[in-house]
Amino acid sequence: MEMQPGVFVSKASTDDWQTDPDVPGSQMHELVHADGVRAGVSRYTSVDGPITWTPERREVGIILEGALPRVEMAGLETTFHITTPFKEMWFAAQNEIGTQSA
Repeated sequence: MEMQPGVFVSKASTDDWQTDPDVPGSQMHELVHADGVRAGVSRYTSVDGPITWTPERREVGIILEGALPRVEMAGLETTFHITTPFKEMWFAAQNEIGTQSA
């Protein structure tokens, strides 16, 4: 929710979940997608093996629930081994990986 221009507020215990079209098997609660910035919370309630993700933009994640005992990286492709339930807050930058901001 945008409380005032540029100030977005939500809570980790939200019930407002949608299927994440970019990450199969996960759900997301998108806080903001504006002005080249994306931020939100993703969750998995169950998994059937490792999860592979190749980010298109620089991204930072903060684990709120569950664990990430192992991460494998091959170039940009990242494989996560998570325990469920798993929930993370994430922030994605404007620039695609490999580009510089002006």
